[in-house]
Amino acid sequence: MKLTVKSVSRVALVSTLVAAATGAAVLVASPASAATTLGASAAERGRYFGTAVAANKLSDSTYVGILNREFDMVTAENEMKIDALEPQQNQFNYANADRIVNHARNQGKKVRGHTLAWHSQQPGWMQNMSGSALRSAMLNHVTKVATYYRGKIHSWDVVNEAFADGSSGGRRDSNLQRTGNDWIEAAFRAARAADPGAKLCYNDYNTDNWSHAKTQGVYRMVQDFKTRGVPIDCVGFQAHFNSGNPVPSNYHTTLQNFANLGVDVQITELDIEGSGSTQAQQYQGVVQACLAVSRCNGVTVWGIRDSDSWRASGTPLLFDGSGNKKAAYNSVLSALNNGSSTNPTTPTSPTTPTNPGGGCTATYSAGQSWSDRFNGQVTVSGASNWIVTVTTSSPQKIIATWNTAASWDSSGNVMTARPNGNGDVFGFTVQHGGNTSRPTVSCRVG
Repeated sequence: MKLTVKSVSRVALVSTLVAAATGAAVLVASPASAATTLGASAAERGRYFGTAVAANKLSDSTYVGILNREFDMVTAENEMKIDALEPQQNQFNYANADRIVNHARNQGKKVRGHTLAWHSQQPGWMQNMSGSALRSAMLNHVTKVATYYRGKIHSWDVVNEAFADGSSGGRRDSNLQRTGNDWIEAAFRAARAADPGAKLCYNDYNTDNWSHAKTQGVYRMVQDFKTRGVPIDCVGFQAHFNSGNPVPSNYHTTLQNFANLGVDVQITELDIEGSGSTQAQQYQGVVQACLAVSRCNGVTVWGIRDSDSWRASGTPLLFDGSGNKKAAYNSVLSALNNGSSTNPTTPTSPTTPTNPGGGCTATYSAGQSWSDRFNGQVTVSGASNWIVTVTTSSPQKIIATWNTAASWDSSGNVMTARPNGNGDVFGFTVQHGGNTSRPTVSCRVG
């Protein structure tokens, strides 16, 4: 998270897109026995629900009351950034960060570490460095901080915001980037050596839309790291949304495609400017997207009350300035209470493989299911140039796909899936409209 407003891409039809992507247009009632707090409900689904915390707010009783009641993960808003922890070279000040970490741990909450290496919020001494001296100083900071907090951090944002906005899909020009293109890899390797038990994440903003060049650039880096054994465990999506940059219709696809690389995904700095039902629907859509991806560990909102937000004028959080629950809070809790666990009870045994053309086999497996939709997965074997036909029954509609290039016939009930370079396993989400029958699949060689 920056201290200045981020550039955003323009996407239209806010509530329509969220509804199309996640089936979130209608808020459903929670069961009578449902959890009554965000953290408790998320925990029932094998996830966490966290918030950013400022040390100077820990004397505010309303703030602390909400924090202690609602959240089970904590991120320091600014107190664990480079300028806060190492104001003078090799002289570390952990006092404010420790206040947050100790409060969280004393309350039984986990901690996300934010952030070890970043081009922004560097202390003056680091800003004036370059080349090998800067590289050494960066690695020393990563090592010293991760070692100090070893065993206390659930996930580290090892590197933050290293990719450029716009159409290049490349790295941001920064003093760290100018030390060599391998600086991100070096930071991750240093973090793993210092704290082997923490999840190591790459974190960025404006990477929510699967079609954006920046998203693809980060994806290629993660793919490369996984191929070469660079120790990366997770990818963080900041998820700062507003009317000019609403939740994209392919948000679930983005999360799933990264998860398919073998990393966890985390929503790390969620805030959505707005009010009322539109804001509530977008929040619900984000949470449902996370729940639909088994490797989505959890959601962190970037602040507690609107008045605590870095963009308070946009009223982007779940509680108003007085600490009252907003409609967005109710929609999030409803989505959590009606969501599926990361260990779903839905039968996952595969259907009988089909290969009417004799050249390839498509096997369907059921995934997670919710009150309004379910996931399916297809595994293809026997050919690399496969074409799989997926047929749903009305009123079912496929509202999201991942790991495939897909098209539909005029009825909208027959999807044709082809390889997109990401292997021979693909998936989709069906909004079932009350019809929970399994889709049928068939395979032919293209």
